[in-house]
Amino acid sequence: MDEQIPVKLTAVQPRVEAGASVFGEFKGPLHLQYEDGCAWTILRPFRWCGPDAAPVCYEVPEGFVTDFASVPRFFWRLLPPTGKYGKAAVIHDFLYRTGAVPRAQADDTFYRAMLALGVIWPTRFTMWAAVRVFGWFAYCREGPK
Repeated sequence: MDEQIPVKLTAVQPRVEAGASVFGEFKGPLHLQYEDGCAWTILRPFRWCGPDAAPVCYEVPEGFVTDFASVPRFFWRLLPPTGKYGKAAVIHDFLYRTGAVPRAQADDTFYRAMLALGVIWPTRFTMWAAVRVFGWFAYCREGPK
């Protein structure tokens, strides 16, 4: 995949919204088209905005292809590629593939996004720890050259 993926990072003013999550929030639904095997294409731009303490938004553009969570098949019974953490995995895939932010920041965003989705602690920690320990390979392989 040698094509350039447009990166849209938006710094926003700290905001106070009724019901806004202290962990950040997703803006709108995730619209997808199934491609093959485990590939999905984003049909409409998809956005996650950080909490007031970290006012940044990441927008995944239409046409971006994701595999959700890159979990080895052996572990799919415990942690399938899609789950309650699916939206967070799409944002994480995008940040890794574009190299828009340092790897540690992409992983922290993944953790915060899972918090915003209400992913339970054992799952959230396991997914985050896996990307911290093994994610360097994907980040170096998939990030822009």
